[in-house]
Amino acid sequence: MNKLVSRAKMMKKQIFYILFLISTISFAQNPMVKAEIDTTNIRIGEQFQLKISVDETKNVIIPKIKLKGLEIVDSTKVDTLKNSLIRKYILTGFDSGAFYIPQQQIFVKNQAYLTDSLLVNVATIAVDTTKVKKFPIKAIKAEPYTFDDFKIYIYIALAILAIIGFWIYWFVIRKRKEEEEVPTYRTLPPYEEAIFKLNELDEKLLWQNNKVKEYYSELTEIVRGYIERELNVPALENTTDEVLEMINDFKKSDTIETSKETIAKLKDLLREADLVKFAKSKPLAIEIEDDRKDAEFIIGNLKPKQITAQEDELE
Repeated sequence: MNKLVSRAKMMKKQIFYILFLISTISFAQNPMVKAEIDTTNIRIGEQFQLKISVDETKNVIIPKIKLKGLEIVDSTKVDTLKNSLIRKYILTGFDSGAFYIPQQQIFVKNQAYLTDSLLVNVATIAVDTTKVKKFPIKAIKAEPYTFDDFKIYIYIALAILAIIGFWIYWFVIRKRKEEEEVPTYRTLPPYEEAIFKLNELDEKLLWQNNKVKEYYSELTEIVRGYIERELNVPALENTTDEVLEMINDFKKSDTIETSKETIAKLKDLLREADLVKFAKSKPLAIEIEDDRKDAEFIIGNLKPKQITAQEDELE
């Protein structure tokens, strides 16, 4: 019984060794993959070519090349030629000595294959120091300037420009705009200014849009402003009764040219405006249009009396 067991164990060991030997042989002997170099001797810095060929085009994986002492300068894409794949690498070495390109593992249809290892000798370049021209030691070269070297000056310049721009805007452009925005009618004579403002009021269409209170406020302000400029009295600040009292006093003293009709229209207009502004009165459209006509009539028929040369001599 023991002999049978020992024989079985021996057979298992033999089968294992046979399988291991077969796998080793198939892994090492790989006619499907091949690695070649165009030279085995180079000088430091020279380049040479490594070519890996695979006699198969489907399910081929060429991993990254592993090197020791040598460096990859460039590589090409995989080329397909008939029934094989080829990939080329440009290599070089910067240290003298003998270096191996180790076996590279290539996978073909999930089966691993190894290329041959290759030996490359890298030789130094002999330098004849007697023929080399000597040069003086160069001075230390300054590093190139970067943005960080100038950013503080750029920030200061931007701040100065911002201050100058603000100063120009505030004291030049803004002042010029304010001068340009001054209404031209302020320089007109009192009568022309009042007529201009009446036309502007008509264009606003205030009472037509149910803004009767705003309309009468502007209408009486135009009339009061005309009286203030033409007769040189504070008509805008005084009440309706005070304005009417001043006009009557001027009429009695014969210092203005007007009629009782003009004064009556002025009284009716100012009273109507007070009712609209303070008593919320709502005049009809025809009444509003009449008040507009009366305002223009008052402006045209209320003016200071012109003193003739003869009257001036009498005074």
